[in-house]
Amino acid sequence: MKPVKWGIISTAEIGMAKVIPGMLKSRELEVVAISSRNLKRARQAAMDLGIAKSYGSYEEMLADPEIEAVYNPLPNHLHVPLTLAAARAGKHVLCEKPIATTAKEAGELRKAPKGIHIAEAFMVRHATQWIAVKNLVKKGKIGEVRAIQVFFSYFNRDPRNVRNMASIGGGGLLDIGCYPITVSRFIFGAEPARVTATFDRDPKFRTDRTAGGLADFGEGRHLSFSISTQLAPFQRAQIVGTKGRIEIEIPFNAPPDKPNRYFVQGMEMNVGEWFELPVSDQYQLQAEAFGRVVRGKQKLTWGAGDAIQNMKIIDAFFRSRRRGEEPLVPFSTLR
Repeated sequence: MKPVKWGIISTAEIGMAKVIPGMLKSRELEVVAISSRNLKRARQAAMDLGIAKSYGSYEEMLADPEIEAVYNPLPNHLHVPLTLAAARAGKHVLCEKPIATTAKEAGELRKAPKGIHIAEAFMVRHATQWIAVKNLVKKGKIGEVRAIQVFFSYFNRDPRNVRNMASIGGGGLLDIGCYPITVSRFIFGAEPARVTATFDRDPKFRTDRTAGGLADFGEGRHLSFSISTQLAPFQRAQIVGTKGRIEIEIPFNAPPDKPNRYFVQGMEMNVGEWFELPVSDQYQLQAEAFGRVVRGKQKLTWGAGDAIQNMKIIDAFFRSRRRGEEPLVPFSTLR
């Protein structure tokens, strides 16, 4: 396959630290340019990563006829505007999650020109460990899957970090709560019918710093999760069926230089086996999969429509909290 030529919108940390290094490992693509609103910063990023071109504006890079696809890791409130700008410039777009701040905003992506592919950058759907686990589930390895439980946390109280800026789409549910939603849809192969959530907000940032959610997928299947932006770093995913369970050790920040592991248990408590997969980089695999779509080698499985659906579910979690503003019944009144 002729390598797809990519441009990078912005020098955001997720791109610089994880996504671009993964892309640079691939023979199926070529990162030819990076842009920033600061030319000096763009030039430094290009030098650090070995990228040939640097631009001092996003618009200038989008006008480059050599570029076929772009990766957009801007802050959440800029995902839709810049994705549409890139699409109108004839570029296919891999946009960082979440695709927008609301489902209504995400719906604007329907205005993208026909023939342009847009995908949300959920690298987990391309990760070898998640694909292996999904295959085990499909084969009935743990029986009928009835419950998925996810915990995901990190600690960040930097007021300059975009994740702590409520006005531009900061907060835990949009940043990492979107992962439990995505992987549960991926494993169940279904959409939730009902959701509910609890939130604790940072008194200074006004962002949701801790959230817990429950989603009913029907037929006795549910997702439960806890996420936080102000707890010790930890992550686990449990998939539990009628004949066993699967635990994914590092479900989201899978290391690109070490084997990824998952644990399979049968009906005997805590008796099972750890499985190791060959070293792989989920960001490389994600970009390669999108590149094959651009080249017409495979169909786009998760496009703009899927991203809009994911935002509708996130919106529903937020609405469930607003509808439940009344305090819980005090324990003393129940005695």
